[in-house]
Amino acid sequence: MMPKIIFEDSAILVIDKPSGWIVNNAATAKGQPIVQTWLFDNFDYPIVKDARLRSGIVHRLDKETSGVLIIAKNQKAMENLQSQFKSRVVKKEYVALVHGKLELKTGSVETPVGRLPWNRKRFGVLAGGREAKTSWEVEKYYKKGEEAFSLVTLFPATGRTHQIRIHLKYLSHPVVSDEFYAGRKTARADRKWCPRLFLHAAKLNLLHPEDKNPVSFFSSLPVDLKKALSKLS
Repeated sequence: MMPKIIFEDSAILVIDKPSGWIVNNAATAKGQPIVQTWLFDNFDYPIVKDARLRSGIVHRLDKETSGVLIIAKNQKAMENLQSQFKSRVVKKEYVALVHGKLELKTGSVETPVGRLPWNRKRFGVLAGGREAKTSWEVEKYYKKGEEAFSLVTLFPATGRTHQIRIHLKYLSHPVVSDEFYAGRKTARADRKWCPRLFLHAAKLNLLHPEDKNPVSFFSSLPVDLKKALSKLS
């Protein structure tokens, strides 16, 4: 499955990233589909060949996370968007299916996260980590046999690596099929009916880098996640 273009003009390109795609080129990503390579091969905007500016890629999504990704087409737009992300002008919405019944219909979690000193490949809640805040709203409850699940919309105020996944684990409601944070046994059982991480970047609200007008970009829940939901009651 290839990325789909949601919006494009002279300053920005907004795509719907499929699950399974890595965002940035890396030595470890050989042989896997990479958004940056796809941009390099298919587009001809001013900074697409600029490795220093990551071909205009402003932010990242985890490999298995699908959804809205914004790319700047020139350096001025890149700097503007980076500044909007840094100063939290950009508002993000994600959709996740989590284990258990989240009794609080709305709430927020604010705990610092960082790279774990005892396992540099993993991130987690860490006293000396960077501040991180995620709010949530429960959309619907589901069941599979005896087990309960909650479909939630998430509003991360910060953009730390794996932030949403770490915060949901911290709340004891890990994301379905999360091999890092739900535990191997749980994730293996999940993947029998939901073959990938149930996390989708559904919406981005920001100011257009040229005319400064508010813009909103949306991606509906992909087919594979809808199919997983259909297996629940």
